[in-house]
Amino acid sequence: MKENKDKETIKKKSTLREYAEAAVIAVLLALFIRTFVVQAFKIPSGSMEPTLMIGDHILVNKFIYGVKAPFIRRTLIPVSKPKRNDVIVFIYPVDRSKDFIKRVIGLPGERIEIKGRRIFVNGKQLKDKYGSYSSQGEARVRNLNNAYRFGPVVVPDGHVFVMGDNRDHSYDSRFWGFVPLESIKGKAFIIYWSWPHWQRFFHLIR
Repeated sequence: MKENKDKETIKKKSTLREYAEAAVIAVLLALFIRTFVVQAFKIPSGSMEPTLMIGDHILVNKFIYGVKAPFIRRTLIPVSKPKRNDVIVFIYPVDRSKDFIKRVIGLPGERIEIKGRRIFVNGKQLKDKYGSYSSQGEARVRNLNNAYRFGPVVVPDGHVFVMGDNRDHSYDSRFWGFVPLESIKGKAFIIYWSWPHWQRFFHLIR
């Protein structure tokens, strides 16, 4: 009788140990995926409208630009570099406790100039198919650092120039400068949840 009880006790301990090990593995796997592969973010403002709406929940590919060492943000395994029109999440240069999301407009070494609603890259007008403007927006942004007559500026090596798609209501590189490549967390690629905009579920970000 006692032998049977001992066996049951050992069996229960073995089952608990298996559950504990599975839980630890699941947590470590989740941390690994969040750190190096993909991470979820929520859109808090309208600076990227109409591409991204307030309340959109997105997934960001953290692997696409290379594997970075946590905390020091140094690239350990390079994979690719940001391209023009990529929608990226990055550490806000002015306050590193915050993450921003914007669209890449200028790449390292390029000359950027803005005249009214026209963006010029190396002297050629950019086909700005993602930019959105309002009738009152130009006057508003002009009062904020004259962003409708900007540049020319040259993007430094190791940096990108970014703007929000909602050009009249975006606090971006026109105001606070360039984004270091090591501060980029990844590329936004899908909206997995949005409310009340339920029709945006699983909408690819372009």
